[in-house]
Amino acid sequence: IHDNKACFRCHVQVTCLFISGVLGATPVEIEHHLEMGRKLLAAGQLAEALSHYHSAVEGDSKNYLTYYKRAAVFLAMGKSKSALPDLSQAIQLKPDFLAARLQRGNILLKQGNTEEAREDFLAVVNSKTLMLSMLSCHLTLFYSNLFFVFQLSPWDPESRELRAECYIRLGDPRKAIMDLTPATRLRADNRAAFLKLSQLHYSLGNHHDSLSQVRECLKLDQDDKECFVHYKQVKKLSKQLDSAEELILEQRYQEAIEKCESVMRTEPNVACYTNKAKERICFCLVKMKSAEEAVDICSEAHQREPQNIHILRDRAEAYILQQEYEKAVEDYQEAREFDQENQELREGLERAQKLLKQSRKRDYYKILGVSRSANKQEIIKAYRKLAQQWHPDNFQSEADKKEAEKKFIDIASAKEVLTNPEMRQKFDSGDDPLDPENQQGGGGGREWPFGFNPFEGGNFHFKFHQH
Repeated sequence: IHDNKACFRCHVQVTCLFISGVLGATPVEIEHHLEMGRKLLAAGQLAEALSHYHSAVEGDSKNYLTYYKRAAVFLAMGKSKSALPDLSQAIQLKPDFLAARLQRGNILLKQGNTEEAREDFLAVVNSKTLMLSMLSCHLTLFYSNLFFVFQLSPWDPESRELRAECYIRLGDPRKAIMDLTPATRLRADNRAAFLKLSQLHYSLGNHHDSLSQVRECLKLDQDDKECFVHYKQVKKLSKQLDSAEELILEQRYQEAIEKCESVMRTEPNVACYTNKAKERICFCLVKMKSAEEAVDICSEAHQREPQNIHILRDRAEAYILQQEYEKAVEDYQEAREFDQENQELREGLERAQKLLKQSRKRDYYKILGVSRSANKQEIIKAYRKLAQQWHPDNFQSEADKKEAEKKFIDIASAKEVLTNPEMRQKFDSGDDPLDPENQQGGGGGREWPFGFNPFEGGNFHFKFHQH
């Protein structure tokens, strides 16, 4: 009975194939075969699925997808040799069918037909409709197989260039550079590889390396149009970046800022150069004590590069200039998360923490109402104004005189510390030079900065004279 049923099913299939071959299957029938083939393939019933795909192919021999789907069943059955003609037919009907080329390339590569496989893979790599999501697995398999090719033919530049192109497509330019660099030495005239290397270095922000590689191209042919156009762009940008760094070393910060702005105009489309320019502008503004502007630029740069420790360090210093010590501490702590061993960050964090603690006690800059970047003349001017305002002789009641005396002592203390370079540097580092806790020998600290308090004992009647 079982054999009879099998014979009957086979007879029906053959009859259907004959009818469809002679009379031609209708689109509805072909779609039915494809749908049944898909369902049976999904259910693991490969032989039954193959029968329906046979019918679909016989019914429409011009449909490249039917050949491709039947090849998929052959591959699932482990019959790669049977799949190969169907993949070739699909490619013949649709030469830009990348999925079929990848499948055929893999089969040919496994069979040892490396030249034919290479043609399929090159067709895929050079296609403008390349989809990385589809290629990632196949390209990974392909260039992993190229390792064996390199072992057999380490001096073959084409293999290295091919794998470099795969790395580029997969978004790994550094590995592409590692393959292209030796490839340039394996050809007598390899201007294309030198240009590609220069472009890769340029995209990574390595402008000196980019300039070096494109010069190698021009050594081979100084009239090479592509290399010359790229050379002019790289040379201009590199000169601007180097000039900005020289100006920073010379402490000509405003000129350095202008040079960084020219970098952004020269190359607005490569993020690494815009980011670098904003980072250096941030640094210059901090050095110029332009705290508010520095915070804005540093914050913009931080959004672009959240893990850049230099930007976080510079913004922390800008916050210190604004006497926003909690924010400074937060930025230094965040920077240290990315580099625990950096001594500059550790010292910066300790200083910011000291300043935060100090600000909760007595801040001489706030007492005089001056910025941390105020010069000596500005400090003395602020002191004279406040000392005249809060001199105890200006008040009548004992309570007011006591309050004025306290403020007057703080004002005089602030002047003493901030007009003394050594004491001011100590205070800016987070230590109060007039704090008893910081005095050698422990207690016994003084409240009046000049060693005595003229308000102690007896009556006092004198006027403050402005000089």
